[in-house]
Amino acid sequence: MRLDLSLYLVTDPQLCESYGLVETVAAAVRGGVTVVQLRDKQASDAEMTQQARQIKQAIAGSGVPLIINDRLEVALASGADGLHIGQDDGDVTAARKALGPEAILGLSVQHLDQLTQLNTDTLDYLGLGPVFATATKGDHATPIGFDGLAVLVAASPLPSVAIGGLKKEHVDAVHKSGAEGLAVVSAICGTPDPEAATRAFMRLR
Repeated sequence: MRLDLSLYLVTDPQLCESYGLVETVAAAVRGGVTVVQLRDKQASDAEMTQQARQIKQAIAGSGVPLIINDRLEVALASGADGLHIGQDDGDVTAARKALGPEAILGLSVQHLDQLTQLNTDTLDYLGLGPVFATATKGDHATPIGFDGLAVLVAASPLPSVAIGGLKKEHVDAVHKSGAEGLAVVSAICGTPDPEAATRAFMRLR
């Protein structure tokens, strides 16, 4: 599956609740989102697996990959297209072995020294940030700003997507940093019309 990081949606259970999780994702995919990551820190593996299966069905045929945040077992059980893990969320080599060679595997990176420890043979992309502080992830690392993002992008051996408090007014700055795209949460999940919000991003590409 081709990986287009242009606009990467990360779900939030609270922000998606009023519109509906599956409905939010489906609307965002219609609007042009290129990757979807299912993230839910509170749900059980069984609950998250069911969510993932429902999303897969809702976006079938779109060509948009579904990535699972952190939960390797959920990614395997749901038939998702890949997994994204943080620095403390498991071993990248073990995850690749379990997922197989065709799955998408991404890793969060916050510091330059983390780039020196990468096994690039096992990874497909990096999530760089947070660019700004964000309420959707309370335990995030210190924000790096666009200057810090540009430094990480320049040093990255893999395609990268910027994340952390990003909105449509940041699209140009993300592109200037050299990142392949940006990941958003509340700028789509927290809106009354996720499809329209997504199209607003896509017009700025």
